Amino acid sequence: MRELKSEIRNPKSEAFAAIRSAIFFTLVVLTILAGSVRADEASPAPGAVAPTQHTFEQADLVTLLTSALQQDYVKDKGELELRITQPWAAHTITNAPVTVKILEVPTMGVTSSFIVRFELLAGDKSIGSWQVPVQAHVWREVWVAHSMLKRGDAIADADLARERRDMLTIHEPLAEFTPGDSTLEIAEPVGVGAPLFARSIKLVPVVHRGQMVTALIEDGSFSVQMKVEALEDGSPGQIVRARNQQSLRDIRGKVLNEQTILVSL
Repeated sequence: MRELKSEIRNPKSEAFAAIRSAIFFTLVVLTILAGSVRADEASPAPGAVAPTQHTFEQADLVTLLTSALQQDYVKDKGELELRITQPWAAHTITNAPVTVKILEVPTMGVTSSFIVRFELLAGDKSIGSWQVPVQAHVWREVWVAHSMLKRGDAIADADLARERRDMLTIHEPLAEFTPGDSTLEIAEPVGVGAPLFARSIKLVPVVHRGQMVTALIEDGSFSVQMKVEALEDGSPGQIVRARNQQSLRDIRGKVLNEQTILVSL
């Protein structure tokens, strides 16, 4: 009797098990289908057409304007940095290469603040023309004094360093030389943090005031030498005054070296 009862199956239990199996199978199928959909969304189907347009932002415009102005106006004066001072609306354009054509800048060229008029082209098709106000910097490394420099200080020993400065705020020629150059000295006082201008340096004098030097006097094929007294300091290539001690006549000559000046009649 006990064995007979164990062989009798419960109809309700069998139905529940069948439903549970069906639900589990359905969930598995849905999970597989969902993964397939996500994969299709992540990678477009072969042969799908790529978008034919894109958005041209203000940052893209700044890049194009900077490149064009650097090439045509700034050139080798330094590195141009540009900022548009008023918002410029983005435009949706075709995927053709975008170029900029500068139509007009002020007669002064690139300055600290100016207005530039330009045209944008997508391929050979004009997108439109605009004008925008911009602020500009032209950065370049220059020699700057890190301590007070006095007249006569040797360049080779001077406390100098290279720093980036805005060339649009500097209106004089700057000093350029090889570090450690022993032939140069400071020509005028230079304050701390000031850039070194071309007028701020000079060649070290090789002829000094009161020194007796040889004056080489030339007139065509004729030449003569005489001893004269230098009346001022002079570097190679400079013109200095000298005096003939016998005639007490003053002459002017170009310094050739530490012993000779050239006088042309």
